[in-house]
Amino acid sequence: MAVPSHLMLKATILFVLIFGVESDIRSIVSDKEALISFKSRISLESPNSLSSWDPNTSPCNWTGVVCNKPGQRVVGLDLSGSGLTGSISPQIGNRSFLRSLQLQNNYFSGELPYEIGNLFRLRVLNVSSNSIEGMLPSNLTQLTELQILDLTENTLTGRIPEEISHLTKLEVLKFGRNRLYGTIPPAISNLSSLTTIIFGTNNLGGMIPSDIGRLQNLKELDLTLNNLSGIVPPSLYNISSLVNLEVASNQLWGEIPGDIGLKLPNLLVFNFCFNMFTGKIPWSLHNLTNIKIIRMASNLLEGTVPPGLGNLPALRMYNIGFNKIVSSGADGLSFITSLTNSTLLNFLAIDGNRLEGVIPESVGNLSKNLFKLYMGGNRIYGDIPTSIGGLSGLTLLNLTDNLISGGIPPEIGRLEELQELSLARNRISGGVPNSLGNLRKLNLIDLSGNSLVGKIPSTFGNFKSLLSMDLSRNRFNGSIPTEIMSLSSLARVLNLSRNYLSGPLPQEVGILKKVVAIDLSDNRLSGNITSSIGSCTSLEELVMARNMLSGPIPTTIADMKGLDTLDLSSNQLSGSIPTEIEDLGALHSLNLSFNNLEGVVPTGGVFKNLSQVHLEGNPELCLHFACINARGRGKVVKVLVITSILVAFVLCVILASLFFVKRSKSRVTKASDTLEGKHQMVSYNDIRLATGNFNPENFVGKGSFGSVYKGYLCQGIAVAVKVLDTQRTSSWKSFLAECEALRNVRHRNLVRLITSCSSLDFKNKEFLGLVYEFLSNGSLDDWIKGRKTHANGNALNVVERLNVAIDIACALDYLHHDCEVPVVHCDLKPSNILLSDDMTAKLGDFGLARMLMETTGDQPSISSNVLKGSIGYIPPEYGWGEKPSKAGDVYSFGIMLLELFTGKDPTHESFSGSLNLTRWVQSAFPSNVEQVLDPELLQLMSSLHSNGEEPLSADIQQGCLTTILGVGLSCAVESRDGRISIRDVLHKLKSARDTLLKLQATMAEHRALATDGR
Repeated sequence: MAVPSHLMLKATILFVLIFGVESDIRSIVSDKEALISFKSRISLESPNSLSSWDPNTSPCNWTGVVCNKPGQRVVGLDLSGSGLTGSISPQIGNRSFLRSLQLQNNYFSGELPYEIGNLFRLRVLNVSSNSIEGMLPSNLTQLTELQILDLTENTLTGRIPEEISHLTKLEVLKFGRNRLYGTIPPAISNLSSLTTIIFGTNNLGGMIPSDIGRLQNLKELDLTLNNLSGIVPPSLYNISSLVNLEVASNQLWGEIPGDIGLKLPNLLVFNFCFNMFTGKIPWSLHNLTNIKIIRMASNLLEGTVPPGLGNLPALRMYNIGFNKIVSSGADGLSFITSLTNSTLLNFLAIDGNRLEGVIPESVGNLSKNLFKLYMGGNRIYGDIPTSIGGLSGLTLLNLTDNLISGGIPPEIGRLEELQELSLARNRISGGVPNSLGNLRKLNLIDLSGNSLVGKIPSTFGNFKSLLSMDLSRNRFNGSIPTEIMSLSSLARVLNLSRNYLSGPLPQEVGILKKVVAIDLSDNRLSGNITSSIGSCTSLEELVMARNMLSGPIPTTIADMKGLDTLDLSSNQLSGSIPTEIEDLGALHSLNLSFNNLEGVVPTGGVFKNLSQVHLEGNPELCLHFACINARGRGKVVKVLVITSILVAFVLCVILASLFFVKRSKSRVTKASDTLEGKHQMVSYNDIRLATGNFNPENFVGKGSFGSVYKGYLCQGIAVAVKVLDTQRTSSWKSFLAECEALRNVRHRNLVRLITSCSSLDFKNKEFLGLVYEFLSNGSLDDWIKGRKTHANGNALNVVERLNVAIDIACALDYLHHDCEVPVVHCDLKPSNILLSDDMTAKLGDFGLARMLMETTGDQPSISSNVLKGSIGYIPPEYGWGEKPSKAGDVYSFGIMLLELFTGKDPTHESFSGSLNLTRWVQSAFPSNVEQVLDPELLQLMSSLHSNGEEPLSADIQQGCLTTILGVGLSCAVESRDGRISIRDVLHKLKSARDTLLKLQATMAEHRALATDGR
């Protein structure tokens, strides 16, 4: 019997409805199971954010869960900012209807589950600000519906996949603040819907994709803090929709188009800091009336500040610091007046340039929102205007390293929000106004290197939040205020050195339990060192040299377990050396010279290595083996001493009757004066015995001014003895230059001068010798040329070479910027760089060194017609008669750096005609640097890659090597004004090393995971 059609239709509809309801029930059940599994991975210690997730209720009623229709499917999960801890369950991939997954601002760890690639309907994925690690899931690029992908601020590693271009609907792409490496995939330029790219703070290298200009909808591009190099693609400047453009802290160069403001009319944020851009400040940026941030600090920009700053009412930050911007005349800073129209300005930095002029009174009319003002490192002169007291919101005022004169205006005391006051190294005079005591929020004050007089105000005791105080190199007198010693907040530095302070060391010094360094040297302090000093348990450096302190060394010094440096030299201390000092395990430098100490020198701790200890000038001190039964033989010792004096007197009379030239005698006196109070002189016979009568087996090498021998002083200390060739007319000049240069310098990366000898040999001929610490790993030249290798036969690897370069840059930075009188080395080359047991590089041979007296700029005060330096390393301007300069040392450093990484010295036979080391490297830079790298270095890198490390290391090492060679080229440019400073060199090399060390740590993590089977 046939069923009527209308009954058949009703039955079908009923079946579909029943089946559909049952299907929906099964679907919501599966969603609930996936969410319960997700919850099971959440730590029980997390806040009770998921208390509503009751298995007996519908998930559509749970916190953070969104369903498309009541009782149907879960399409959204938003648990952002819920404080959740744990890992993300792989079951998340079972919610196939999910369109939005937002887990940002939590504490999720572990990896992103691979199953997340199953969410093919997903449009928003935001897991930013967590602790997600590992690599991106390979199937993440299958989520073709994604519009927002935000993984910012995690610890993700690996590369950005080329397949990212499959996400054609992507609008927001954020991978910032992770550990991603490799290059930016060129295919990213095909994602025409992109409005936001945030890749900042990773380890990305290579160049910015040349076709990036195709992203005509792009509004925000952030590539800061990576290792990108090359020229910014011109097409980038054609994306007229750009609002934020940030490429700071890379190795990008080239000129910024002057009309960039016309091409990018919507710009609000422009950040090109910490690169190598040249040319001038783009004039058109000053026509963008809506722009908020202009940052171009730490580049190579030159010229003047273009007009138009008065057109920027919305400007909040203007930072052009550390370039080569110039101005002249008293009104050279008049552009500051234009900025008074920028009523929202909160950050202004023009420091580290070549700006000349007087600070205008209008500075006080700048925005009341201004909280940081950097003007240091220029050629600013005149007084500090009293109007500066009107900047009521200021938290930082930095005017260091200028030519400012006059007094400190009392109006600065009105800046009650001020946290940092830096007026160091100017010509400021007069007393310090008591009103500075009103700055109760101050955490740093630096008034060093001026001509301030009078007493240190007791009102400084109001600085209850102070972390660091430097009042050194002034003319303060009177006693040290107890109020300063009561500043328990001090945690960094208290430096009162090189003043005229007198009286005892206040007992309150023991209150400074947090301070890391105290320097009270070169004053007129007297009395005993208070035992309360031992309460400064955080001290790492204590310097009280060249005072009139007396009495014993307090045994409580042993309570400062972290002490690294202790200098009590040139005082009137008496008694024995406390044996408790042996217990200071961190102590690496001890100077007790030129006191009245007596008794036995301890033998433990720092005293095991006497090269780290200075005890000269304490005639009553004796080594342990020389003091046995000393009391019982006192009379015998006295007889021997008197007899020795008489014999010496007779010999002197005989020698004085001889006819040898007065010239030798006068020169000996001159050399002795040079080192007076600094080193104990040794005799020719001491050196002869130390070197085994100059045994050829102890011969180390020959330099331009003499020969070097290895030897051992009587205490068994290994030393290097430089014997100058007195037949050379310049040997005396070299000897005195080296003594003068090294007399007041002390740095871990400078070869330490132990003592000197200016005497007569056994043939009554003039003898000049310098005794240095011995560095067992030879010279850098030995390593570059293969004469020295590691025990396994390997040459220096990338990190070791970079460490050497950083060590020498540190030494030059100290000589150029941190010495009382700047020193230029004049002969920087690999043979003058020595390596210690732990491969620390130290700069030696100061025979050509020159001291830069206080003249204009970087120019030294001496003049000479003699070319200073070694062929190949001499900067071009020296050949034109210019005087030695810091820039000259930078050139030599650049050549050394290129030689270190290419293995070719600048006089290599392959360089002829116009071809030299710099041009050869330039020819392969930046895309083919492997063509010029040292073959030994390439072989080491290749062996690493063959061990399976290549996927992690190739691009990063390539980017770092490009950076390093780029630094060398920036140093070795022919124009002295075109070279970067050694401080910039140091910053860039340290950044490259940090990247390499992060790479090593990442590879170690991956090897550990592989070992664990994960």
